[in-house]
Amino acid sequence: MPYALVKAYDVLRADGVVAARQGTGFTVVETPIARPAGGRRAGSSRVMGGAPYRRLGMPDRLMPPAYVAEALGLEPGETALRRMRLVLLDDGSPGTVVSAWFPLGIADVAPRLALPGPIAEGTTHYVRRETGRSPCEGVDITTVRLASDEEARILEVEQPAAVAVVVHTAYDQDRLPLVCEEGVTPSHVFEEIETYPMG
Repeated sequence: MPYALVKAYDVLRADGVVAARQGTGFTVVETPIARPAGGRRAGSSRVMGGAPYRRLGMPDRLMPPAYVAEALGLEPGETALRRMRLVLLDDGSPGTVVSAWFPLGIADVAPRLALPGPIAEGTTHYVRRETGRSPCEGVDITTVRLASDEEARILEVEQPAAVAVVVHTAYDQDRLPLVCEEGVTPSHVFEEIETYPMG
């Protein structure tokens, strides 16, 4: 197999699009994977922390919550494109519901964002390919609150239910926002572990 082809398969495998099978080569992954919101550090691949997910509804254009509009730098009354997904736990139960909000300047140049199915290469790679803009900085804000009725229904938890909320905003090299994601995770599932050097 030519070197360039091997490298291409390695990239696809790292992105979770194909899987290597002993004796049969590569096969396309049937279950798409996605990550919860946040934690998109440089050098992390799309499959790090990834899990099976389901798309929720159709992508739609609407006014986002005020904190998302502020993160995206939207004018009052301006809409954004929303894509929703439900990241699943190992047993198939709901783990995190994520709403990804794209400014229309991104959505209009990257039309597949408005389609209902998964984007096999991942939205980050797709947006980079279509716009030439790459994420250079991410800001994650984690808070806690009670779930809305809609979130409780999707996450299959009884009200009142505490949830952890991660609002992740990705910025390009000019510090212009590419996307703002809100990930809502029920308290019984949420766990954050960080390993870091000391001394």
